Amino acid sequence: MDLTKNIREMALDKGADFFGVADLSSARRFIEEQGGVEVASYPMAISLGIRIMDSIVDQLPHREERSVSVNYRHHGYEIINQRLDLLSSQISSYIQSKSYMALPIPASERYDDERICSVISHKLTAHLAGHGWIGKSCMLITPEAGPRVRWTTILTNAPLPATGTSAPQNCGECSECVDICPVSAFTGVPFKEYEPREVRYDARKCEKYLLDEAKWGVCGLCVYICPHGRNKKIG
Repeated sequence: MDLTKNIREMALDKGADFFGVADLSSARRFIEEQGGVEVASYPMAISLGIRIMDSIVDQLPHREERSVSVNYRHHGYEIINQRLDLLSSQISSYIQSKSYMALPIPASERYDDERICSVISHKLTAHLAGHGWIGKSCMLITPEAGPRVRWTTILTNAPLPATGTSAPQNCGECSECVDICPVSAFTGVPFKEYEPREVRYDARKCEKYLLDEAKWGVCGLCVYICPHGRNKKIG
């Protein structure tokens, strides 16, 4: 418990808004299929999140203005991802100093261009850590901030107790993220752990839009529109 307490305090002191620990046993097969045997060998994962500023997300309907798109891409994406990567590196070093293994996974770096994915799904580990549920947008939806959070993962064999269980889906009949997508990348099918991502989301459509059609390469409308984020702003 002292190890978990120390890691949690370190994470929050250094800027994390969300801290949780996930037991990965229920997702072992999926993790191995995506990231391989070594990645799947870790029994636990630390899930860390930093909230995106509402003032930046709320400008996204005007993303065709360069100032809006640059600010979202820089402060809402690149800087937060850098903060997460630095934080996960520092915590991983601390875990190693306690004679346990820790493998930090980059916040936003893909290893498979064909499947457009990282070695592990940060959304999955956040879901298993109890932070929220996978919405119809295939994003992790938190009760506190909706999808307005960036995530990273540290895989470890440290004996950390899981902080939560998978949160139930709470989108109901809402389909605002599905309806607002400019390329209809989402099918609207609710998340089921045993189904592949393609049942819910065409990542290739989304990527093509960002590369070829979106002005300044920014969209984020599904992040903006979710009522769980718009209706629960800080302050």
